[in-house]
Amino acid sequence: MTETQQEAWSAEKLGTWTSEQTHEITADATIAYAKATNSENAAQLAGEVAPPVYAIVPVFPQIGEAMAGLVPPSVLMRVVHGEQDMRIHQPIVPGMTLKTRAAPVGMTTAPNGVVVHIAVETKTDAGEPVNDQSMVAFFRGADGAPTEGEMAPSHRVGADERSAEPVATVTQVFDEDQTFRYADASGDHMPIHKDDAFAKQVGLPGIIIHGLCTMAFNANAVVAECCDGDTARLKRLAVRFSRPNLPGQTLTTRIWEVLDPPAGRRAFAFESENSGGDVSIKDGLAEVQAS
Repeated sequence: MTETQQEAWSAEKLGTWTSEQTHEITADATIAYAKATNSENAAQLAGEVAPPVYAIVPVFPQIGEAMAGLVPPSVLMRVVHGEQDMRIHQPIVPGMTLKTRAAPVGMTTAPNGVVVHIAVETKTDAGEPVNDQSMVAFFRGADGAPTEGEMAPSHRVGADERSAEPVATVTQVFDEDQTFRYADASGDHMPIHKDDAFAKQVGLPGIIIHGLCTMAFNANAVVAECCDGDTARLKRLAVRFSRPNLPGQTLTTRIWEVLDPPAGRRAFAFESENSGGDVSIKDGLAEVQAS
């Protein structure tokens, strides 16, 4: 990377929030997302409550806006989704009016690229908190970024902090048309998820599943196995994206109970492995309101 490109990291943009955007939540949109992520939850499919990871949909364009002011244009398309952490204050339900904004809050140069932390806020139109999110973006092969600001909170759970055996194992299958359905429901039409030739051109084995679609599959498993099917009980969901999943693969998610959860909650660690033998989700953490 040239000196000019290194200087193009605009650290002064850290802490600068995008303009606040308004979103009217409809049952049609939340149902479409539930179907696109293979939810079997009756309340989600009836449009009574949005799937937890639907929280990314209203704010998705603002995440791009937040990065665009910070990241050199020459490396912007090298981005991969590193981590996502959703802290849920209340579920999203159709009929809500949401206010959202995003900001880059931290950055650092890692051995093989640059890490950027994006913070997201979602509130009701009355100002009540709905969710706060942390996104870690990794720009492959980039360098020259200063270490400034704050990075995303950790969600790693050690083996000694969780139950010895999984409390649940859930198997799900990615459909062959999963990425196309997810793109329509989420608004994420990046070509690596829809154009096989393009995906191979950038070094992938072909079209890959959206990381947030995989996270939604994780949410399906957690809500079913740890929340008794009640979406509103899920209070935090965090993942690290490790390897891509492919259409047609089977995803196996193993869930362990965390031995020392926050007060008033149960907590669960999880990871997912695909039928290709890759662990695609690491450091999964879910916090659930105790019943």
